[in-house]
Amino acid sequence: MSAKVYSHAKHDDVANAVGKHILKIQDESLKSSSTFKIALSGGSLGKVLKQCLIDNSTIAPNVQWDKWEVYFSDERLVPLDHPDSNYGLFNEMVLSNLPASTTKPKVKTIDESLLTGKDGQVESSSLLKDQEIAKSYEASLPENAKFDLILLGCGPDGHTCSLFPEHKLLQERNEFISSINDSPKPPPRRITFTFPVLERATSIAFVAEGAGKAPILEEIFTNKSSKLPSKLVNDLDTGVEVLWFVDDSAIEGINVISSKY
Repeated sequence: MSAKVYSHAKHDDVANAVGKHILKIQDESLKSSSTFKIALSGGSLGKVLKQCLIDNSTIAPNVQWDKWEVYFSDERLVPLDHPDSNYGLFNEMVLSNLPASTTKPKVKTIDESLLTGKDGQVESSSLLKDQEIAKSYEASLPENAKFDLILLGCGPDGHTCSLFPEHKLLQERNEFISSINDSPKPPPRRITFTFPVLERATSIAFVAEGAGKAPILEEIFTNKSSKLPSKLVNDLDTGVEVLWFVDDSAIEGINVISSKY
């Protein structure tokens, strides 16, 4: 199944398209389940989610927060209130902006009590404790690690989750959640989904905006032999739907078919 690309000229339209897709998968999932299981990345996604799920007066009333189970596709091994925490970003952008009367979603975070070291750095940290954090998070995953929707970003190096180019975790098949202490992007210590989780998802949606993303997206969409992590997600053949939500500048000059969502 080849990836589909949805492109819009303006950021607002990209965010709205992401919101519409989230609602679509939410509603489809709740037809057969009592919960909507979604995983999020960090970075600029937090602002996109606030814009489309909180600020959009058309979408916001249809979000069934009380039925959401929220996970993170990767997390930095820092306290939950640390500036580098993906949970912290989601809490700041989304959870703290929900109306007081809203039943908040169930959010699965790392076990802070197991953290060692400082600021996600390797010095004075315990590899065994990091692995324990990964195992604990894996134990909290939905049955069979099956997600309805995984929202991802794509780094300028083509990484996604905390799966980096040429890293050994690209071949990990035994763990759903792995710890990493040599991330080339700081902080070095994290936990991350592995490909067996991505392969099981119903839908995966990348959000990538800005002209700065064009060089890496060109490789992902035009270099068939590329082994970049985001390209490997595009190439999944397990039946998972893979979509990209981009702005026009991110794919300018790239030979890729796009449409409006």
